[in-house]
Amino acid sequence: MRPHNTLALFLLLLLTPAATLGQTPQTPQRDVAKEQKIWQQLRAVAPQTLDTFKRATEALDTGDYEEAARLYGEVRKAAPEFTPALRREGLALAESGKRAEGLPLLEQAARLERTPENFISLAQVLAVPPPGQEEVSVTDKERALMLAVEADRLSSSEDSSYPALVAQLAIELDRETPFRKAVETLERKFPDEIGTHYFAAVLAATDEHWLKAESEIKEAEAKGLPHELAEQFLNAGVRTHARVWRAIYWVLYAAAAWALGLLLLFVLGKVFSNLTMKTVESADPEELSGGRHETLRLWYRRLINFAGFYYYASLPIVLCLVLLGAAAVIYATFAVGYIPLKLTLIVIVGAALTAFQMVRSLFVKPKEEDPGRALTEEEAPGLWALTREVAGAVGTRPVDEIRVTPGTDLAVYERGSSAEKRQDKATRILILGVGVLNGFTRNAFRAVLAHEYGHFSHRDTAGGEVALRVNKDMIVFAYAMAAAGQAVWYNLAFQFLRAYHFIFRRLSHGATRLQEILADRVAVYLYGARAFEEGLTHVIYRGTEFQHLATREINAATDGRRALQNLYELPEARGSAAEGDVETAFRESLERKTSEDDTHPAPSERFRLAQRVRSKGEPEADGTVWELFADRDALTREMSQLIEQRLKAA
Repeated sequence: MRPHNTLALFLLLLLTPAATLGQTPQTPQRDVAKEQKIWQQLRAVAPQTLDTFKRATEALDTGDYEEAARLYGEVRKAAPEFTPALRREGLALAESGKRAEGLPLLEQAARLERTPENFISLAQVLAVPPPGQEEVSVTDKERALMLAVEADRLSSSEDSSYPALVAQLAIELDRETPFRKAVETLERKFPDEIGTHYFAAVLAATDEHWLKAESEIKEAEAKGLPHELAEQFLNAGVRTHARVWRAIYWVLYAAAAWALGLLLLFVLGKVFSNLTMKTVESADPEELSGGRHETLRLWYRRLINFAGFYYYASLPIVLCLVLLGAAAVIYATFAVGYIPLKLTLIVIVGAALTAFQMVRSLFVKPKEEDPGRALTEEEAPGLWALTREVAGAVGTRPVDEIRVTPGTDLAVYERGSSAEKRQDKATRILILGVGVLNGFTRNAFRAVLAHEYGHFSHRDTAGGEVALRVNKDMIVFAYAMAAAGQAVWYNLAFQFLRAYHFIFRRLSHGATRLQEILADRVAVYLYGARAFEEGLTHVIYRGTEFQHLATREINAATDGRRALQNLYELPEARGSAAEGDVETAFRESLERKTSEDDTHPAPSERFRLAQRVRSKGEPEADGTVWELFADRDALTREMSQLIEQRLKAA
């Protein structure tokens, strides 16, 4: 047993009257069958004393110990080896304050007859301090415990007072084995008695099972244990420890439920991803929107919104786990008796930084800037006219702004408040990377532009705010963790961030793949599968080619310490030394398989699905996209200079 855990409890036990626990070795309600057996034994040796014996027992049970001792003495004179009289006279003398006179009688009874009653009575008197003394000698206690254990064994634990006395003596002597056995016996044979719950509470506290200790002592109080005694026990540290562990368990339960929620989100992501492809394959390819697709899009949106809410709901749980983990490490160092200062400092600082960065990520908003610059209608009147023409064909509002960038971007988005987006009053913006324009035919460009307008028409750009907000907050948190040196494998918050980003990415990307397929249908319906395939192939090839050629030119200019050439007028890769590398990368992009991390289905998959859509048959357009611009050279030089400025600034 661990004295440092039970010292206060020992003191409480020593102050506990046996009667309080309702388990005294001598109880007022005697077993009539046993009494009659004793009377029969007495009739056999001294029948004339039977009435005296009964009156003595009545006096003993009513607390008239001196009278009981006198009457039992008369019986003893007539039957000197009748042990019930010896035993009860010894008990009466001890109770009346004549312990020294009663002990020899109890000893004699135990020698004459090895019965549980004789042993337990002697043990009880040995365990009580002599008159004028506050303590019982260790020797007497040791002998009392030995006698109580033997009495309990002989009685087969038919009386709860036997194991109860063993438990009390064992705990006073700090004897773990007999104490545990006694409590086990009490719990097995007398589960509803006060003393059982009391001693079970002590054992639970000794074992640091604080919740059980609290529960058992409250059960004992409910069965009659004085409230003051129960409060003393609880205030000895049990209540505080129980509260701590109860909080820990609640956190762990919440963490388990939270982890199941993460698993559910992951499973739902898989289910929705598979359902998307099944719906696309089985639905009518002529159906550009609505129907099963709209239902699936609606549920996808709800799932992503829930996943976004779940991220923010997860942060307090992760924060608690981080702090609890740090506290557990520090507690463990104290428990082993060695405090590694460096480790302790790392844990404390790491937990503090993680908590700070987690909260900070919710309030730090990255500065949002539109990409590139706005392209005026005077700079590309033909392009603006084409965007309006395609918008009319799709049946949706045209873009309000075209922004050109130095790269090969080609996308659309909306700028405005949530209300403006819901009411379709937000500013519609087309992002056009200058690097994608070389060799881009109008016919193919129209199909790609119709695809982008399909997103507007389906209101893809009006939603997704939850996904964008969550992604931004996760990125801010990740960068902050990395900057603070906390993006490490043993940081729970960082591992949560990685896991949740993985799950959320799978969910949101599954939704965008569905959006891309439906937008493809709009393009194919208006301008045909051939124009759509040509446009998508051009965007993929030109993205690969421009990156390769621009990188080579930038490296050459840096090594030669010269100005950049116009990156948009570089010789094509075909027919040059770069052709092999570009073709290889292009084929890899074109022939890749769709993965759950992709925002767009694989090109081959999109081409296959496009063949199923019947085209409206719009007349083909001649010429190239560059012909729609007023001054191609000025724009390409501007973009090249912009890249050069960024390189110098870096």
